[in-house]
Amino acid sequence: MLEGLTFAALLVGAVLLDGLVRPRPGPVFRLSGRSMAGLWLASWLMIALFGLFLALCGNFPLSAGLALALLALLVLASNAKHAMLGEPLLFSDLALIGAIFRHPQFYLSAISVGQRTAAGVVTIILVAMLAWLFVPEWQAHLAGMLVLLGSLAILAATMRSAPFRDIAATPDAHADVRRHDFLPTLLLYWLRWRESADPPPCPDIDRHPASALLATPELLLVVQCESFADPADLFDGPDIRLPGLSGAREKAWQWGQLEVSGFGAYTMRTEYGVLFGRSEDALGFRRYDPFLTALGEASYALPARLKAAGWQSLFVHPHDMRFYGRDRIMPAGGFADLVGEEHFAPVAAGSGRYVTDAALAEKIASLAREAVEPSLIYTVTIENHGPWAPDMPSGGDLVQSYLRLVRNSDAMLTTLLDQLAVLQRPALLVFFGDHRPSIPGATAPGGERHTPYVMMRLDGSGAIVRGDNRRVDLTPAGLHHAMLDIVLGTPAATLRADTAIHPAEQAPAAAFPATVAAASGQTSGAG
Repeated sequence: MLEGLTFAALLVGAVLLDGLVRPRPGPVFRLSGRSMAGLWLASWLMIALFGLFLALCGNFPLSAGLALALLALLVLASNAKHAMLGEPLLFSDLALIGAIFRHPQFYLSAISVGQRTAAGVVTIILVAMLAWLFVPEWQAHLAGMLVLLGSLAILAATMRSAPFRDIAATPDAHADVRRHDFLPTLLLYWLRWRESADPPPCPDIDRHPASALLATPELLLVVQCESFADPADLFDGPDIRLPGLSGAREKAWQWGQLEVSGFGAYTMRTEYGVLFGRSEDALGFRRYDPFLTALGEASYALPARLKAAGWQSLFVHPHDMRFYGRDRIMPAGGFADLVGEEHFAPVAAGSGRYVTDAALAEKIASLAREAVEPSLIYTVTIENHGPWAPDMPSGGDLVQSYLRLVRNSDAMLTTLLDQLAVLQRPALLVFFGDHRPSIPGATAPGGERHTPYVMMRLDGSGAIVRGDNRRVDLTPAGLHHAMLDIVLGTPAATLRADTAIHPAEQAPAAAFPATVAAASGQTSGAG
């Protein structure tokens, strides 16, 4: 009887905990509107967790408690992420567990001190209980193993059945969490991701030669600026204009909004779109962390495309290149050399936690001066990475801390333009923000997510060439293709249902209308 009540409490507790996961339509628990498929999957996932813990400790009530505790921890993490970044916890986040321990400052800021303390206390209590209530009899452990294997077998058979093959067929995390529950969405999205295949190698594209009236760039400097956003889009108040950005927009070859998908994080999504040029529609479930599968898509990378035209490429980032696997992905994508944190002097006391944008601008200018062949220098900045700590000179105001650092980034844009002009070589400078900042109490997910970008073109005398002050709003993948069009010429392919302008963004033919929009990368062309 006790074991039956414990098992019932396990399933009821799982339903109640799942009802706390954001997003949810109700103010407290989300007990209605659930799909039967989601309830079925959630039940067997919890039974599988129960079986795992029973196999480990042999204690029936403790195993149920541990399964619920693990679910509660996941719910806590998911809700903290949703409050900070506007997304529930996804399968791709679990791939970053190792990075949390190597770079805790990037992640733990999303969890309050109280939540971290509570999680630590609960963990200590659970470990102590596990040691104290461990059951040595092998029969209980064997029963747990049988429950685990049986549950996994039922889940595997369920996912192969016809009714479940079409569940969560397209990525929409918010809608799927609301409808199918949290744990089932984690499972379903992981399975859909595993089912996705690498695209065929990037095809060669016939291109119209660039105009003879303007020299083709010999230098392509791309700066992916950490948390760079126009303060006027984020805050109200005087003196928040960025002079460098404003001046660049006035003289730009092209400028506009970069329609990034992440808020407050997910640098890799924007970085992948700009470097590899594949839209999120084409990526499908790979969109949540495209770096996990980037090695299978290396032929689409910008340096690989430019290499065929005789270009060399450098990747610059003053941080550990193992983060996001850049040490493997970037060479596979065609970068001849990586300029990492070892190429920069240690950060001076009082200069912040990371290499400054001023030091980075100096390094980029030096590399540009040394470049003999046509060269791509792709740079990822880090000075303005959150959290914006209250011990900065702003006296504890996080917004002022952010503004101080974003002005440093703005000054970097001006410095690079000045340094490029001195070189007197045809050049293209592309400067953009990877995502907006998530600043507690000041910015929040749920609204606009765009960041600014500018494309500055210089001729052989170092003079800036205006592009009629054109504004074109782009996706990150669209920015990739805009750069290729300037450097290599515009595609000559005829637009057809099976071959879009940019095959790198091609999705299944059935989705052709969306594919065309994604291929152009343009969401507006005002200006």
